[in-house]
Amino acid sequence: MEPFKLQPAFKDYLWGGERLRTDYGKKTQLHPLAESWELSCHPDGESIAASGPFAGETLRSLIEKQGEALCGRLCAGFADFPVLIKLIDAARPLSIQVHPSDEYALKNEQSFGKTEMWVILDAQPDSFLYYGFNREVGTEELRAAIEENRLEELLQKRPVRPGDVVFIPAGTLHAIGAGIVLCEVQQNSNLTYRVYDYGRLGADGKPRPLHVEKALAVLDRRPAAGSFAPAGEEQICGDARLQLLAECSYFTVHSLKLDGRYTAQAEGESFRCLICTQGSGALSCGGTNLSLQKGESVFIPADAGEWRLQGRLQAVLAGL
Repeated sequence: MEPFKLQPAFKDYLWGGERLRTDYGKKTQLHPLAESWELSCHPDGESIAASGPFAGETLRSLIEKQGEALCGRLCAGFADFPVLIKLIDAARPLSIQVHPSDEYALKNEQSFGKTEMWVILDAQPDSFLYYGFNREVGTEELRAAIEENRLEELLQKRPVRPGDVVFIPAGTLHAIGAGIVLCEVQQNSNLTYRVYDYGRLGADGKPRPLHVEKALAVLDRRPAAGSFAPAGEEQICGDARLQLLAECSYFTVHSLKLDGRYTAQAEGESFRCLICTQGSGALSCGGTNLSLQKGESVFIPADAGEWRLQGRLQAVLAGL
């Protein structure tokens, strides 16, 4: 199989902005535009093949038909396609939330849990994240802080800048602050426990539901550790610079910075998803030639063989 572009699913959550439309070329009637699910087999928002002989088919449908040729040998160890990738524009702060582990989620929600990572693409000078606790906290102290609307006093408030890498294991309390655009690579799950939402009202005029008791059951109460630095050193590969950003049992993520040409091999182990975050270029493989602009995503099947990238661009490259 040869590479094909992806058409994302879009989300209009109340905290979203317009930058995915204005800066990343997304075309949708939704306002605000909070998220584009670039690579998704999740029933809450499936991405679709947007080029090639399978154009118009959902990614899930293609995986069901093509199996290992599309996904690779490593996917065989998962009950479902394991990865979901998003672009996120937070014009306003997201709720303070936590995701459960697989163990808890499978037992209590009949769903997989969620470990994720973020690549910060852009951030206003005063932008920040909430990232775990600033000290170890007990259940009653935590419950009281939630009830008294002072949870933020217990959290690490971490400034961010473009290029920061944030790894968020299941159980880590977190929130994206206003003024941040990022790429999120996560487990294929849409399970979130909302702990605090700043008293906001949803589209129906009512407060969005909280999930405090479930959150208390899964939270890691220890101070969060994390440098926000890439996991590996930058490697020079001809005209390209590759850097490992994060890896775990659910995904592996690299950054790719190119000024010229780059050649790689897809030899059956894993698919790759390439999301162009700056610049432009072209990807060729076999008889397929795809132009690539900022904000576009390409799925590279596991058995695609040699693929070549040319141009001046930056990209996130994710797989297993």
